[in-house]
Amino acid sequence: MIKLKIKSGDTVRVIAGDHKGSEGKVVRVDREKNKAIVEGVNMVSKHTKPSAKNPQGGIVKKEAPIHISNLSLIDPKTKEATRTGVKVEGDKKVRFSKKSNQVL
Repeated sequence: MIKLKIKSGDTVRVIAGDHKGSEGKVVRVDREKNKAIVEGVNMVSKHTKPSAKNPQGGIVKKEAPIHISNLSLIDPKTKEATRTGVKVEGDKKVRFSKKSNQVL
């Protein structure tokens, strides 16, 4: 399994594919499949049967997973896409932005 540079809660920008340029917050990361679900990005229409939870049924819009390689982390300081690095501060490992050298 690969070590991923994106965690849930990060703000990311889509850098490739149909939704290129859109931004959102990472809701969930699937490390097995190297995919992430991003809020408001890669929306699909899902047809649902009526159930106790949803008695009406119908078509529901929801986010589909998008591959990690198509996402880039947004630097909170410069608001631009950035790569990340890891450095040791004291006795803790921290992620930092390669563009602004700021701890994420």
